[in-house]
Amino acid sequence: MNRNLFLKEIRRNAVSLAIWMTVITMLIVITLSFYRTFMENQSKIVGMLSLVPKGALQFKGISNFNDLLSELGFYAANNVIYMMVLGSIFSIVLSSNILLKEEYDKTAEYLLTRPITRSEIFISKLSVLSINIFLLNLVTALAGFISMELVAKGPFSIKAFLILTLYTLLLNILFGSIGLFMSTLMKRAKPITTFSIGLVLILYFIFTISKITEGAAKIGYLSPFRFASVDAVNPAYTIDLWHLAYFTGITLILTTLSYRIYKRKDIYT
Repeated sequence: MNRNLFLKEIRRNAVSLAIWMTVITMLIVITLSFYRTFMENQSKIVGMLSLVPKGALQFKGISNFNDLLSELGFYAANNVIYMMVLGSIFSIVLSSNILLKEEYDKTAEYLLTRPITRSEIFISKLSVLSINIFLLNLVTALAGFISMELVAKGPFSIKAFLILTLYTLLLNILFGSIGLFMSTLMKRAKPITTFSIGLVLILYFIFTISKITEGAAKIGYLSPFRFASVDAVNPAYTIDLWHLAYFTGITLILTTLSYRIYKRKDIYT
């Protein structure tokens, strides 16, 4: 890893990271601030929710209406989806642009003529990507934990909260590796931000349809969201080893392929 390039990329992406942290943190805090109001009017709200199709609630991790009466269930239903979707968009947008930035700015020649190898460039930028995703998840998870502590009327499962947090992190990292891989396939440097955001939303839509429509349940396996369980209030909630293998395996494969392709690809200056 090249220290100077690493620090340059950290500074370059600091503002973007801060904005995303702020937006997601605000969503978490504002949403959980309504929890006590929700509990005070639970009979009316649960009555209204009874009119909503069960499948429409299941995709948010709500297996029954009573799940919403716990702090953790309320958090999972209203915040983890925000963190998973928005966090994944942040990850894929950052990763799909981080290797192509110099080509966009027409400064690739300057970078490649310095005493730095392709491997150092890739590893430096991969490290920046990993740190950004980790920090986003760390800050938003802390915001969620503190907010739940402030509104909680009793103890909640910290273990379940940590599992939720891990699933969110794994999902964001996976989308980061997808963006990285897509960027190495580009023959000519051009923005793929719109396509990257669209990919996350399409995969989330596929997951949503698979949860709402029983006949389309199998297509949900095409989406990484299917493997990030949010049913935190389930007493049997735990890390599924197959799901863990899915996230780590695909991430490692895509990252390794990205590294090999990047070392050989033509970089236009």
